[in-house]
Amino acid sequence: MKNKKKKSAIILTIAAVSLCLVAWLTKPETTNTTGSIASAKTTVKDIYHVEKQNAIRESLDNQIAEGSYSEDNALMVYNPFGTNTLSMYTYFTSTQGAKISYTIHVENKNIADFTRTLNSDYATTHEYQLIGLIPNQENTITLHMEYEDGTNRDVTYTYTCGSLKGSESIQLEMEEGTSREEVSDGLYVILGNDSDADDFMYYYDNNGILRGEVPIEGYRSHRLLFANDRMYYSISTNKMAEMDALGQVTNVFDLGNYDLHHDYVFDDNGDMLILATDTTKDTVEDMIIRLDVSSGAVSLVVDMGDLFTTYKASVYDKDNDELDWTHLNTIQWMGANEILVSSRETSTIVKIKDIDGTPEIDYMMGEKTFWEDSDYADLLLDKANSFTSQTGQHSITYVEDDTLADGQYYLYMFNNNFGYSSTNTAYDWSQLNIPTEVKAEDAVSKYYKYLVDEKKGTYTLVDAFDVPYSPYVSSVQNIGTNTIVDSGMAFNFQEYDSEHTLIRSFTMKGEKYIYRVYKYTFDNFYFNQ
Repeated sequence: MKNKKKKSAIILTIAAVSLCLVAWLTKPETTNTTGSIASAKTTVKDIYHVEKQNAIRESLDNQIAEGSYSEDNALMVYNPFGTNTLSMYTYFTSTQGAKISYTIHVENKNIADFTRTLNSDYATTHEYQLIGLIPNQENTITLHMEYEDGTNRDVTYTYTCGSLKGSESIQLEMEEGTSREEVSDGLYVILGNDSDADDFMYYYDNNGILRGEVPIEGYRSHRLLFANDRMYYSISTNKMAEMDALGQVTNVFDLGNYDLHHDYVFDDNGDMLILATDTTKDTVEDMIIRLDVSSGAVSLVVDMGDLFTTYKASVYDKDNDELDWTHLNTIQWMGANEILVSSRETSTIVKIKDIDGTPEIDYMMGEKTFWEDSDYADLLLDKANSFTSQTGQHSITYVEDDTLADGQYYLYMFNNNFGYSSTNTAYDWSQLNIPTEVKAEDAVSKYYKYLVDEKKGTYTLVDAFDVPYSPYVSSVQNIGTNTIVDSGMAFNFQEYDSEHTLIRSFTMKGEKYIYRVYKYTFDNFYFNQ
């Protein structure tokens, strides 16, 4: 059958732009209704208010019921839920099943087009959130329809997007490396700008162009989790949010007397395990709690003080009412009621078993000199080759591999390569021949990958390479054969090929650091490949 392609241009205008919480656009001739909020802080708190989100959804449904929206006359509403400053809600129907992709174009030679296939099969009802608008520019949005009968057509809309809510760069400083390999698919998600102003998550494309600005109430988001057709992320020190692919916040979970920090993960039951601080106690960052995302119930799973009783007592300071004696910064689910946690303060990785019964330390990975003469020295795995164990590590990642023998797994991490403990001041980190100063000259951090053999009781350094120095924070992520590294205190993130040759590097501005950078394709959520 002969393909037919038809283009039509529909000009969209909105009376009030970006800083409005809701900007309604119905038919082109309809007067727009806007709702403004007095301050940015109030706006963000309103965003994470489920009843108000439901009211917005009801208004959209009323708009849909009252109108007749086709490919040529789509209902397009700029960022109705307030959850992404660079997004457009889109609804229309087609007379036959169609798959939809879209392209965002601006008249700027430095900004490449942004094209994605939306998450749908052939359908006649189409409802999406289009992300990737460019602020302060006229955006040409082209919807590409691929119909079941083999024909296709494009429909073009234009929309002038207003300003960002934050002060982040629209285009990052980018440097090409010497590798000829391609960067991986996806968007770099900046997690933790930790500014004194408003806080956001940012999405940047492979050219360093901003494609998403997600406001949060404060503190930082630590990673994105996906389950039940929802995306989960932290929005403050004691709240988690649940959001659907249209940008609607469908639930907000309050953790009560617990403050979350640094990380969270789903277990096999669909509950979320969260690193936390019990705000009623005088120690911090030493609890693991469970959030039931069905009921919102919160419960304590592990108190690290119960596992390290004598070590905690050895560094206890009665004058310190926020004793940070272990400083957990990553949690990984291993299945079978077992987890791995990273303790920055002790530069140790701990496996905990039977977390739903009687939690117990199974084993640890760390320098023996740190734990010698303690009650925990016998819990350390042996090194199978010669290397200095991780110090100040962040973003540990547990990897199962079918090619490995039973009882073996891989574990990789950002090894900050920095020796320091604020509570165990007696330990001499210089004996490890590693940097011990935040601004150590010529220092480097490292990517580390271990092969752990539980049956032999060993861990082997199987891969390592130098990365820009960051004594605190930071992350690494393997995607395919590439590795993404965030050197947080250097405000720099990079992507390397399988030979650890730099493909591309990005630098951004900030007040303190970039806590983490993870890359997400958003497949089966916003997009399909």
